[in-house]
Amino acid sequence: MINAQPNSYQFLVGTYTKNTSAKGIYSIQFDAALTPKTSLLAALDDPNFLCFSPDNQFLYSLTAKANETGVSAFKIEQDKLVFINKVDFGFNPGACHVSASNNHVVVANYGEGSVYVLGRTSDGSLTSVVQKIQHVGSSVNAKRQDKAHAHQAVFSPDFKYVLVSDLGVDKVYVYKYDATNLSSPLSLAQEFSVKAGSGPRHLTFDKAGKFAFLLHELDGSVSVLGFKNGQLKLVSSSTVVLKNDIQTGAADIHLSADGRFLYATNRGTANDITCFKVAKNGTLSFVQQVSVEGNGPRNFAISRDGKFVLVGNQWTHAVTFFRRNVKTGMLTFGELRVDLGSPVCFLEY
Repeated sequence: MINAQPNSYQFLVGTYTKNTSAKGIYSIQFDAALTPKTSLLAALDDPNFLCFSPDNQFLYSLTAKANETGVSAFKIEQDKLVFINKVDFGFNPGACHVSASNNHVVVANYGEGSVYVLGRTSDGSLTSVVQKIQHVGSSVNAKRQDKAHAHQAVFSPDFKYVLVSDLGVDKVYVYKYDATNLSSPLSLAQEFSVKAGSGPRHLTFDKAGKFAFLLHELDGSVSVLGFKNGQLKLVSSSTVVLKNDIQTGAADIHLSADGRFLYATNRGTANDITCFKVAKNGTLSFVQQVSVEGNGPRNFAISRDGKFVLVGNQWTHAVTFFRRNVKTGMLTFGELRVDLGSPVCFLEY
């Protein structure tokens, strides 16, 4: 594991490199005074989404070049990323999310509306694709929902299930995960339908795996979903759309480490981040909505200690920094922007 200096913070940043100044995976290190240092750790094409292995010893990155989509594996060492291997999917544009268990790496492919499962070995290397699941269907938004668009594939906290949000068909697919099954580790447990035209994008679990908080890209709604024995059930709904006459493009959603506050970004013409307080029954109450001080907040991260939030503004090519009140959940812009071509994913390490 790469270690930051005492009293400092360190994040990996995935980027889009096509037609930007970015060259791959970066490290951003900063201290409590918000003095930043940026360095390139791995040069590769469009490492747009990243994930750690469960033991945090390995990193997996989506890559894309000339419509060739794949996943690259890296060993995390003291001050660098050491390339292990790469598996390509061929002509398969649109891979947008990757998650890892001890035995597999799962990829959601937006363009194809599919899910890929790759094997993962003890040395961190990737095997070929062991399973592919193709979603089919459409929904009411003719421009965005003409076919399936798998947007995220995430393991439940207990690693017994994989949940796939499909924007194109307005469903969350719940797959039972069997790490010992060599050919078909995923099997369908539930197709959970959401509001037509809402476009489910990303979800995040509470630590206990009791609730999943689902952000819908197309209408900006936030669904609180109860989760038990592989089944989702709607608990309540909220929204990040609080202004009139804006274009909505809700993007990313995360809980604070203590589970008390939920945050979600909205792109389009809103370009803001909304904070909700989370009740014990999972329901949400509005706390604050502030500008992200940039355009296109595709992804963001909350520091482990809860004191800082980093927002990746894809369209204005900058990371903006916010101080966070751990008691109230409220954010204050830290008056810091770090220029970086199309930042779109953060992992603290």
